[in-house]
Amino acid sequence: MPTISLKNSILELIQQNHNSNYESEDWVARLSQIGCVVEGADDEQIEIEVFPDRPDLLSHETMARAARAFLHSENQNPSMDVTDGGITMTVDKSLETVRPVILGAVVRGVNTGDSAEQKNEFIQSLMDHQEKLHLSLGRRRRFASIGVHDLSKLVPPFKVITVPKSHEFVPLAMNEKMSIDQILTEHPKGMDYAHLMEGLELFPVIVDSNDDILSFPPIINGEHTTVTESTTDFFIDVTGWDERAVETCLLLICLSLAERGGDVECVQITEWNGKTRMAPLGDAKLHRVSDRLIHRILGLTLEEKEISSAIAKMGGELVTTQVITEGVNSAERWADLVVGEQEHVIKMPRWRSDIMHPVDLVEDIAIGYGYENMPTILSTVHLDAIPLSSSHLNRRIRDSLQSLGLQETQSLTLSCDRDQFDRVRWHQTGEITRLANPITNDHTILRQRITPSLLQLLAANRHHELPQRVYELGTIVLNSHNHTNCAWACAEVDGGFATAKGFAQALLRDLGADLSDVEWLPTDSGVGPWITGRGAKVMVNEEEVGQIGEIDPAVSLEFGLKVPIHAGEFNLETLGRIIPDPVL
Repeated sequence: MPTISLKNSILELIQQNHNSNYESEDWVARLSQIGCVVEGADDEQIEIEVFPDRPDLLSHETMARAARAFLHSENQNPSMDVTDGGITMTVDKSLETVRPVILGAVVRGVNTGDSAEQKNEFIQSLMDHQEKLHLSLGRRRRFASIGVHDLSKLVPPFKVITVPKSHEFVPLAMNEKMSIDQILTEHPKGMDYAHLMEGLELFPVIVDSNDDILSFPPIINGEHTTVTESTTDFFIDVTGWDERAVETCLLLICLSLAERGGDVECVQITEWNGKTRMAPLGDAKLHRVSDRLIHRILGLTLEEKEISSAIAKMGGELVTTQVITEGVNSAERWADLVVGEQEHVIKMPRWRSDIMHPVDLVEDIAIGYGYENMPTILSTVHLDAIPLSSSHLNRRIRDSLQSLGLQETQSLTLSCDRDQFDRVRWHQTGEITRLANPITNDHTILRQRITPSLLQLLAANRHHELPQRVYELGTIVLNSHNHTNCAWACAEVDGGFATAKGFAQALLRDLGADLSDVEWLPTDSGVGPWITGRGAKVMVNEEEVGQIGEIDPAVSLEFGLKVPIHAGEFNLETLGRIIPDPVL
């Protein structure tokens, strides 16, 4: 979930026209109810983690707007004032297969601050807001990408065209011209998002009437349109493939600038198919929710006044409460409304893209009403749960390993090639599932075995006294499919292969296996973490169910360990299939 920091200057926006004493109020806890988690607050800032379903809270300004409504019951207009600025943008037909959804807007007269420090803080906040929208709604710029430009450096009208990879312009943070091909292979942003342009021979650019490139979406803006401390008038372009994501991103950027005093102007866009539209649309959306649904979910019968107050705290407006006299019209009503029952017509901001069903409105009503005010009602539904067969197996394995004095642990499924293969000398099994955007070099793949994770755990606790006995029942991923393994690792002076074999025999016996059917075949030399001659494949009915043995000191040293370690790892699907449950 994205995290934002609200500076004191932005906190003033929350307190605007109110005399609240924030040091004595429980406002931090209350703010957590609107779709975020307050990680901490001090005299300098608040750290807030925003839930993925509330992208409208990802900027300082939009967060402050939502907070004022929720904390102070300040009525907010669910619509955004938009005027016609007379600017046009024409989209070439070639964009149909390149990047078809293109919207734009102008915001003038934005108050970016009085001092250089405040102006720089605003610019950084604006950039952070863009990137958070790129990651969330934009799906890393695939669904939508945003460009914000200094309007004073542009000459409308605008055109969106396609150019070959040899076309040149000066990209952001550069002093010299670069071709499209060079940007995608040499520029940092170009290399990060070049995969979005794969397979294209023509590339999208936005130009003004002087044919100066202001944007190469979704990669980078032109250098000459960079937002600076003197910028007060902005042109925003949003392009992509998802209509809902593009429109919401545009509205949220405009809303954050409007909260700073900016006047939003719409742009007339002639789309690639020749149709004309105005963007952005600032009018609120009408939604309908039945009284029956509210009562069924919340267990409450709310008066019209209570619903109006609750929805106002969430930035909406109750338009009317009425009895349905017409049949369901799919263009205006959801199908759960029936003739003769009472419905509530509610206006919600167009940028609240998370409102997709009447249940979402019920959730907003519940938040605005206050979860603490909800009645305590026990469920009237009685369900008898039946454990999965895998749950029986997992329970029996846990009981067996815990009886051997092992402590259960849980580690990440994320790992890396070095830990999974190089250090422990195991070969990969099938296809490796790799992360497209790993955060660290230690978490680049999904693990194929658990034993390396246990060795890392022992290494992290090597300063504690011995013995250390741990096991894990966890997920591994082979060929992009989840499987379950159990593994143990014991760091103890008197442990060895005999102890590992004893653990394995105890586990198999507790699962109901006939030990006379179990074979112990030597592992291949140099394959796996075992000392040569002290590692074994565990075979049941001539099928390998796992491996056990004594860890080679050379492998232990790779993890920073210098004590004898014995370990084992078994595949639960194979164990459950070969050894039937003796109880069932």
